[in-house]
Amino acid sequence: MTNPKTTREALIVDALGEAAKLIAQVEALVPALDLSRQALADAHSGLAGQLTTFETQVAALSEKAKVQVVQHILARTDEAARRSADVQARAMADAARVAFGAELGATLQRLQTAVHPPAEPPRSRWEPWLTHAAAAATASAVTWAVAVTLWTR
Repeated sequence: MTNPKTTREALIVDALGEAAKLIAQVEALVPALDLSRQALADAHSGLAGQLTTFETQVAALSEKAKVQVVQHILARTDEAARRSADVQARAMADAARVAFGAELGATLQRLQTAVHPPAEPPRSRWEPWLTHAAAAATASAVTWAVAVTLWTR
């Protein structure tokens, strides 16, 4: 090869030299890229296997959590139902006791009244005679007042 005679030729030769170096470097990268690609494929396969295992574990954990939540809800519901039944039973017993007591009290009061009628206050022997005497005195006074009023006219 001859030396370049113009600057242009020198630049082309220099560019071709640089291109040759670049091609050599790219060819040297091909095995490294193949190794990287293979390592990436292996990592992908490993991650896919781990992902499948992880998904299985998460599904099992979720199922276990659902079972525990349902058991907890059932236990709390049963407890609330028992407490509600106890409260209702106590309320019904109290209401029955009050109703029975009121009915029993009223019945006992009626029986006591039937057995022992209320005593009338004692009257004196003269009270009926005094009532008649007062009525006669009032009638006499009214008659005298009418007679005097008619006479004075």
